[in-house]
Amino acid sequence: MEAPEFKDFAKSMVDYIAEYLENIRDRRVLPEVKPGYLKPLIPDAAPEKPESWQDVMQDIERVIMPGVTHWHSPKFHAYFPTANSYPAIVADMLSGAIACIGFTWIASPACTELEVAMMDWLGKMIDLPAEFLACSGGKGGGVIQGTASESTLVALLGAKAKKVKEVQAEHPDWDEHTIIGKLVGYCSDQAHSSVERAGLLGGVKLRSVASDNSRMRGEALEKAIKEDLENGLIPFYAVVTLGTTNSCAFDRLDECGPVGNKHNVWIHVDAAYAGSAFICPEYRHLMKGIETADSFNFNPHKWMLVNFDCSAMWLKDPSWVVNAFNVDPLYLKHDMQGSAPDYRHWQIPLGRRFRALKLWFVLRLYGVENLQAHIRRHCNFATQFGELAVADSRFELAAEVNMGLVCFRLKGSNERNEALLKRINGRGNIHMVPAKIKDVYFLRMAVCSRFTRSEDMVYTWNEVSAAATEEIEAAK
Repeated sequence: MEAPEFKDFAKSMVDYIAEYLENIRDRRVLPEVKPGYLKPLIPDAAPEKPESWQDVMQDIERVIMPGVTHWHSPKFHAYFPTANSYPAIVADMLSGAIACIGFTWIASPACTELEVAMMDWLGKMIDLPAEFLACSGGKGGGVIQGTASESTLVALLGAKAKKVKEVQAEHPDWDEHTIIGKLVGYCSDQAHSSVERAGLLGGVKLRSVASDNSRMRGEALEKAIKEDLENGLIPFYAVVTLGTTNSCAFDRLDECGPVGNKHNVWIHVDAAYAGSAFICPEYRHLMKGIETADSFNFNPHKWMLVNFDCSAMWLKDPSWVVNAFNVDPLYLKHDMQGSAPDYRHWQIPLGRRFRALKLWFVLRLYGVENLQAHIRRHCNFATQFGELAVADSRFELAAEVNMGLVCFRLKGSNERNEALLKRINGRGNIHMVPAKIKDVYFLRMAVCSRFTRSEDMVYTWNEVSAAATEEIEAAK
């Protein structure tokens, strides 16, 4: 394919994308296909001779769209949002065209330097302490990771390397294997499963701390740390979650952070979903105590209109991560080493895309005020849905309405609510997922689409109400 044909193909695709997104609410949110649906729709092997791009375009609706769950539909309420916007889509086009692999500064200086600048822009937007920002002139700085899961693991590995070095200085006769066997980290029992997975991948023990009203409190963390110290273990890492997946609850960072500081435990703050809301001053009280953290992460690709993947991570002292990951073969050395970050040392993969372009485009083409308005709209929609649920005497809220999430249930047994969710999703008009806290099963309604309007909340509630009526009648 040469440039003239590419222009035609790309223009056709842009038209298709705009048509798809602008009319997404008209599509059934959940596909009706069964596993294996796609195989009969395409040949058994790649074509020997090239096909036309028009043939490819025609097959999108025939082959792909029947199996798509439409995450950006106003009727999609599962998980948390995955962000999407036209500026970010265009930025990804440019990133794909430049196609650099920005593992070092010299591999594409703009790739590194724009990322440094964008992480400072973003950090200032949420009022992060200056010591997290590269522009402060200190050690701190930000990096774009692929996911919050990667950030949790990277922070854990940095904390692990730091603690091993500290213990070796105190006990020169202890080998690294002995020290690692004694390390223990902490998280709330409401923390995301990726935290447990980080412990498995990092080869260390992680302890789940019982939450109070779905929040980890400082007293509980202190008790767990003291117990482990008495048992000869070495506390080294704690994840404080701001906006849990189950119910968008907020661990008490202002309590847990000082406990971690007192015991020389690395505090990593996981604000994957809720962190975007901190661009709004009225929500920043929820990050009280952020000055006690060693690392902080949230996902602009969840709620801030930046397409996946763009997970923002800041470190007060990146040297612990850099040193833990530093493998420096001759072919990756360059004359400017040390003058700018070589981001391959800040992450698990070597290669990395030009992801900062997405932030640059979105921040410039929306502006902070419009991004704040987007967050506030979603929070208001959740409040509206929560009020509709409370107004129906058959239902109850399972947790406080936080951000853009409503946790609700039919009064009665877990089995009743499981049947309700199955009926709701079976109707295919809206999509939700469940959660469970302290053995109480409930449904989650997350506001996910940038196309959502107030009437969509009414539509969604009417779907829930109708399904509930059907379920109650069927159970008689």
